[in-house]
Amino acid sequence: MPSSARRGIQFAQLGLLLNTVLAITKLVAGVLGNAYVLIADAVESSADIFSSLIVWGGLRIASRQADEDYPFGYGKAEPLAAAVVALLLLGAAAGIVVQSIREIQSPHRPPALFTLVVLIAVVTIKEAMFRKVASVGAEVSSTAVTADAWHHRSDALTSLAAFIGITVSLVGGPSWGAADGWAALAAAGVIVVNAIRLLRPAVHDLMDRSPGAEFLDRISSAALGTPAVQQIEKLKVRKIGFGYHVDLHVQAEPSMSLRDAHILSGQVKSAIRKAVPEVAGVLIHMEPHEA
Repeated sequence: MPSSARRGIQFAQLGLLLNTVLAITKLVAGVLGNAYVLIADAVESSADIFSSLIVWGGLRIASRQADEDYPFGYGKAEPLAAAVVALLLLGAAAGIVVQSIREIQSPHRPPALFTLVVLIAVVTIKEAMFRKVASVGAEVSSTAVTADAWHHRSDALTSLAAFIGITVSLVGGPSWGAADGWAALAAAGVIVVNAIRLLRPAVHDLMDRSPGAEFLDRISSAALGTPAVQQIEKLKVRKIGFGYHVDLHVQAEPSMSLRDAHILSGQVKSAIRKAVPEVAGVLIHMEPHEA
C-alpha cells in the first residue's frame, strides 16, 4: 500500500473515532440541555461518521494494484468516495432544514448554559482536525482526504452557528427561544456550500478533467528539454487516485531507428516523472517530425 494511502487511512480512522465521541456528546448535551441546534449538530456529526468510513474504504480500494480486470488501477474509488461524502452532507443539510423549520414554529424553553461549554470544545477540536487533515490531503493529493477535512470544517462551522444561536436565546430570554432553530438553519446553509465545494473536484476527477495549464506546462517543459525531442503535441493528462497519467505524442527526427526512438521515449518518461513527481504513469507515442 502506498504511504500516501496509508496516511490518509490513518486520519480517516482517527476522524471516525473522534466523530463518534463528539456525536454522542452533542446528542446527549442537546437532549439534556434542550438545544435542538446541538441535536442537529449531532446529526451532522453522525454523517461525519459515515463519511469517515466511506473515505477509509475508498482509500483502501484506491490503493490496490492494477490487475486484469482493472488495468488502470482502482484509483477512481478515491474521488467516488469524496462524491458520496458530499452527497451525504447534502442529505444531512436537508434533514436539518426540515427539523429547523419545525423548531422555529414550535415554542420551547431556552437551552441550558452548559451547552455553550460543549460547543466551544467541539469548535476547537474540529478546527484543529480540519487544519491537520487538510494538510495531509494536499500533501498526498487526495480528493477524498480533502473532502474529509472539509467535513471537519463543516462540523466546526455548524457548532459555531449553534454557539451563536444558543447565546442569543439565553441573552434574549423566552422571546428569543427560536434562535437556536434559526442557527441550525444557517448551519444547514453552510453545510450545503461545503458539500458543493467538495462535490465539484470529485466530479472533475471522475470525468477525467485535465489539470490546470501550469501543471501541463511543467510536463511540456520536461519533455521539450529532452535532447532529440523536436516537438510535442496531443498532451493529455488525467488524475487517477493519488497520481496523474500522461498521454503524449513526441516528434523526433524521421530517420531515427526504432531502437533509438524507443530509448528516447524512455528518456522523455524519466524526464517528466523527475520534473513532476505527481505523475504516476506516462504513455509516449513517437512520431516523425515534419518541418
